[in-house]
Amino acid sequence: MAIKSTADKVATLQKGYTLEGPTIELGAAIVDGELHKEAPVRLPLAMMNRHGLVAGATGTGKTVTLHMMAEQLSTAGVPVFLADIKGDLSGLATAATGSEKLKARTDSIGQPWSGKTFPVEFLALGGDGAGVPVRATVTSFGPILLSRIMDLNETQESSLQLVFHFADKNNLELIDLKDLRAVIQFLTSDEGKEALQDLGGLSKATAGVILRELITLEAQGMEKFFGEPEFNTAELLRTAPDGRGVVSCLELPTLQTKPMLFSTFLMWLLADLFEDLPEAGDLDKPKLVFFLDEAHLLFNGASKAFLDAITTTVRLIRSKGVGIFFVTQTPKDVPADVLGQLANRVQHALRAFTPEDAKALKATVSTFPVSDYDLEETLTTAGIGEAVITVMNEKGAPTPVALTRLRAPESVMGPSEPALVASTVAASSLLAAYGTAVDNVSAYEKLSGKAAAPTGPAAGPASAPETGAAPAGTPTDVDADARRIEEEILGRPSSRPAPAPEARRAPQAPPAPQQGGGMAGDLAGALGGALGGGLKSMARSLGTQLGRELLRGVFGTSSRSRRR
Repeated sequence: MAIKSTADKVATLQKGYTLEGPTIELGAAIVDGELHKEAPVRLPLAMMNRHGLVAGATGTGKTVTLHMMAEQLSTAGVPVFLADIKGDLSGLATAATGSEKLKARTDSIGQPWSGKTFPVEFLALGGDGAGVPVRATVTSFGPILLSRIMDLNETQESSLQLVFHFADKNNLELIDLKDLRAVIQFLTSDEGKEALQDLGGLSKATAGVILRELITLEAQGMEKFFGEPEFNTAELLRTAPDGRGVVSCLELPTLQTKPMLFSTFLMWLLADLFEDLPEAGDLDKPKLVFFLDEAHLLFNGASKAFLDAITTTVRLIRSKGVGIFFVTQTPKDVPADVLGQLANRVQHALRAFTPEDAKALKATVSTFPVSDYDLEETLTTAGIGEAVITVMNEKGAPTPVALTRLRAPESVMGPSEPALVASTVAASSLLAAYGTAVDNVSAYEKLSGKAAAPTGPAAGPASAPETGAAPAGTPTDVDADARRIEEEILGRPSSRPAPAPEARRAPQAPPAPQQGGGMAGDLAGALGGALGGGLKSMARSLGTQLGRELLRGVFGTSSRSRRR
């Protein structure tokens, strides 16, 4: 095989990256150790819904790469979602300042540069951080994603799905964690044993394990991430008045203590988009590009059901106009079934200090097309801000592999000033809708006979509270368990208020016989006795509700439109 000259290699890259439609400019090619700004490397805008991977060792420039791509997507009118793990991406709201060093770099790759700001929406998971709070209801989150957070095994996950199925059919709204534990506590109580038997496959012992894990989540302070108002993922698809795409930055400052929660919430956002968006086919530009940082957290120890759901979502959401870029250290962090669907690759430098590193390097090289580069050497010697790139061209074929010196962002590569972030959040149109948590009547109140007090402007009217204590085995007892477990885990007195002493409830009259037999009649009777006379009308309606099912998506999620 003839050895190609440098000029021939450059010509190959020039031809491979000559594209007709709008593009994202990535940088200029490096061939035989020399930078060639006449050989620009770019990614077709229309191909960004074919998904991608940004990988590389720590400190090689992955965050700057997605920062630079987000700027250009916004300029092209494409909304962007960024998981801002370290808080560095808030700099998109602040124009960068030029320098001689920066000018030398941008001139060398032929990049016209000027400092710019971009329209940014700051979001914070559960209000934990400086941003508009993002919450999900438990019913929307679904059993598969919740099992992931609770670290349940496959048997327990299946059992949790039965609990959700029961709540869906019986009009028991699962808004926050106390709703879910109220339903589980009911099923494991004497009053709920008939309903538990009707479910089939759900043992009282397994339900007890799930209940304990749920109370542990609450003791760790995770209840604030679930509730209302639930974030509408359509907010991620907005554009600014000047036509630029809004860049939504979601942060969780305490990621180190809640990595599984963060990564699983990102998957909920995608799943909700997947369920709600219509089919779009091939578009000139995507509706949204979603950068999923620290992607390895999604897959570590994931169940088969969870991995299958991710694979299905990645495969099908492309046709709805959404592109996903996984950001992680090595391609090995992403399962093969998912990796095979990622058409665009930006691979920063890898290290080969250990035998395991060397093995990962060889595996990474094997995933690239044949090229004019010695990729094992190139990937271990590439500098900061350089990457090996291959993307899908407009005809659906891979472009030639190119070692690329990447463009510089035009906004600050680092965090914006806290005062700017705070003022941006205060001026956000989303704050009025999502800023204040509300606690409306849901499963907890229905099962305990209590009414929820309105806690915000979105709260609906609450029914009058019933007098008397809740029956034995209700969420009142679970509150006591929650306080005890919180004290065991955190080693301090519980922050949960003790229930006020209440008079014993007057005996309830036995429920009137229901028309119809079988499971519907039995379950209505059992619930009628457990819920009390004030809520028997709900129990009487179960006969018709049992014939309906709340459809759930691939993750077991329930989108907002399905619940209307």
